[in-house]
Amino acid sequence: MRWALVKVCLAVTTMVVVAFAVPLGLVVQEMARDRAFSNAEREAAAVAPALSITTDRDKLERVVASAGADSGMAVHLPADGTRSALDLGRQRAADHDIEAVRTMGRASTTSVTGGSTLLQPVALGSGAIAVVEVYVPESETSHGVGTAWAVLAAVGLALIVGSVAVADRLGVRMVRPAQRLVEGAHELGEGKLGARVPEEGPTELRLAAFAFNSMADQVVQLLANERELAADLSHRLRTPLTVLRLNAASLGAGPAAEQTRTAVAQLEREVDTIIRTAREAKPQTVAAGPGAGCDAAEVVRERMEFWSALAEDEGRKWRVAGVERPVRTPVARADLAAALDALLGNVFRHTAEGTAFAVDVHNGEDAVIVLVSDAGPGIPDPEAAMARGRGSGSAGSTGLGLDIVRRLAESTGGDVRIGTSVLGGTEVRIWFQLDGRGPARGRVRRRRPRKLVSTINRPRSLP
Repeated sequence: MRWALVKVCLAVTTMVVVAFAVPLGLVVQEMARDRAFSNAEREAAAVAPALSITTDRDKLERVVASAGADSGMAVHLPADGTRSALDLGRQRAADHDIEAVRTMGRASTTSVTGGSTLLQPVALGSGAIAVVEVYVPESETSHGVGTAWAVLAAVGLALIVGSVAVADRLGVRMVRPAQRLVEGAHELGEGKLGARVPEEGPTELRLAAFAFNSMADQVVQLLANERELAADLSHRLRTPLTVLRLNAASLGAGPAAEQTRTAVAQLEREVDTIIRTAREAKPQTVAAGPGAGCDAAEVVRERMEFWSALAEDEGRKWRVAGVERPVRTPVARADLAAALDALLGNVFRHTAEGTAFAVDVHNGEDAVIVLVSDAGPGIPDPEAAMARGRGSGSAGSTGLGLDIVRRLAESTGGDVRIGTSVLGGTEVRIWFQLDGRGPARGRVRRRRPRKLVSTINRPRSLP
C-alpha cells in the first residue's frame, strides 16, 4: 500500500512536471530567438537614416562599422544611372532572396550556413530600395536556452523528489496503523488474547483499530464465560460422582467391582482436570516437544484391558495388533487414552451387542497409524460425523468424540479419516505425524501386523 501510493504520486507529479516544463522550455527557446532577431532589427534600423541621406561608400562603411555588427552586417545598394550596384560587408544570403525582399518591400529572414539572416528593405533618397542584411548566428538564437532547460529540469526533479518524500511520509502514516492491525489480527488468531492495536492514523484506521480492540475484548470475555460455564457444569458432576463412588465401594471384591471403582476414580480425575483447565485457561492438549509423548502400544494395551470387561459382558469379539513392541507417539498419554476411549465408546454406544471390533497400531518411519474398526452398520456420511455438534445422526451422537480425536491428530500435523473396515463396519484411521510437517501420504508403508492377538470372552492381561 505504501509503495503503491508512492508510485501513484511519482507518476502524477512526473506528468504535471512534464506538462508544464516542456511548454515553458519551448517558450524560453522562442523568446531567445525573438530576442536575437529584435537585436538584428535594431542594428538594421540604425543604418536606415544614413542610407536615406547618402550612398557614398566610405560614409556607409563608417556607419556600418559604428552600428557594431562585427562583420555581421551587409548593405546591398541597387545600380542607378550614375553607378553600378554596391555591396558593403560580407554577403551570406542568396541573390534571389535579396531581390525578392527588394521587390516585395518587406523584411524577411532566411537560413544560411551557421545561422540565419535578417533582410531589411530601406528606401533611398532616389526612390530605389536598398537591402540591409544582418547575420544572426545560431548561438544567438539559443543563447540561455540550455541554462533555462537545466533550471527547469532541476526544479522538476526537485518537485518529483519532494512529492515522493511527502507521499512516502503519508504512506507510512497510513500503512503503519494498517500493519499493526494485521499483526494484531494474526496474534489474536494465534491465541494471544492480549493483542491490541493502537488507535492512531487516519480516521478510518482509527475506527478499525477501535472495532478490533472491542472485538478482542469481547472474545476474551466470551472465552472467560465459556471457561466458567465449563467449570460450573463439570462441578455439577461431583455430586452424582460421589454417590457413584460410594456405591462402587459397596460392591465388594471381584474383577467387575474393581473395574467399576477404577472407572469412577478415572472419571473423577477427568472432571478435576476439566475444572482446573477451565479455571487456568490453559489448553488441555499441547504440541509435544522433542522427547515428549508416550508409548502408543502401552496405552492401547491399558485401555483394551479396561474395555475388555465390558466386551465380555456384551459378548463382543475383539482383537489387538501391533502392540508387541513400544511405539513412540508425539502426544500426551492422557490425550491418547481419551481419544481411544472416545472411539471405543462410540463402538459400544452405536453398535449392537455382540458386534466385533479391533484396534491396530502401525509404526512407520515418520508416522504412527492407529486403526479402530468394527463390524457394525458403518457411518453413511463420514463428513457429517466429523462435524462437531452433529455426529453420525444416530441417537446420542454429537460428533464431539471424533472432534477430540481430530484435533489431537492435527496437533502433530496428522489427520483423521473415516472409511470401511475389513470387518464390514466403520474404520477410523488416526494419523500421528512424527516430524510435524503434515500428512506424508505415500511415505509411510502400512505393513501387515506381525501377529494378531485374539481374545474371546476373557479379559486380556498386560504383559
